[in-house]
Amino acid sequence: MGWGQAIILGIVQGLTEFLPISSSGHVRIVSALLGWQDPGAAFTAVTQLGTETAVLVYFRKDIWEIVTTWLESLRRPALRREPAARIGWYVILGTLPIGLIGLALQSTIETTFRDLRVIALTLIVFGVILGIADKLGRGERTMQDLNLPHAVTIGLAQCLALIPGVSRSGGTISAGLLLGYSREAAARYAFLLAVPAVLASGLLELTKIGGSNTPAWGPTIAATLIAFVIGYAVIAWLLRYLSHGSFRPFVIYRIVLGLALIALVTVGALPALP
Repeated sequence: MGWGQAIILGIVQGLTEFLPISSSGHVRIVSALLGWQDPGAAFTAVTQLGTETAVLVYFRKDIWEIVTTWLESLRRPALRREPAARIGWYVILGTLPIGLIGLALQSTIETTFRDLRVIALTLIVFGVILGIADKLGRGERTMQDLNLPHAVTIGLAQCLALIPGVSRSGGTISAGLLLGYSREAAARYAFLLAVPAVLASGLLELTKIGGSNTPAWGPTIAATLIAFVIGYAVIAWLLRYLSHGSFRPFVIYRIVLGLALIALVTVGALPALP
């Protein structure tokens, strides 16, 4: 992978990680459209360390309160009913499903799931699901209303993000909307829930960077830093947008992109497999 390719894919990762349109799917699609070799699941996971660092910085006060209150609640039972302590437990328990399933399906994630036909299908199907969730969601619940069954349900929805094209934020936000949470609350919890899973996945895949079938360290680091800067700006924009806007533009975009991708693969303009 050259430096120019790394810069472009870093921009793509930063722009798409937090929008409900699938960053891993877009990295794969952009690479195919430009005639580049698929950078692979390892590159995608490592560059996501950049965007998750943006989450840590943007939500630093919230995360600090959650971590410190949760740790303190381990020795002071009275604190266990505090919202910050409860959210700490919910993030931990909500992360377990994707951790277990991700390890079990690691080989499939790196091969079969990167088929452009699979990505096109998931873009369309889960775009429709997001649209339905946005339409039917009552939007009455806030982060303070989060409970264990809801946290686990949203955690299970996060597992779908193992398939490029689904979108981690799209899957978890859809679940949150269907459970009655506001757009902003669903997005905030989706971002917090992703932190442990993405950091663990990225750190695990770090060991593969620089190998015979993966990009070199230099371009990967450059892409990761670019993803951090752009990702931070996208978080700020999206949360402002969700205070008054809907997910309809993202739904339309997903469906159009999925249909275009199917057409390109069908006529042979793009190879389906990496």
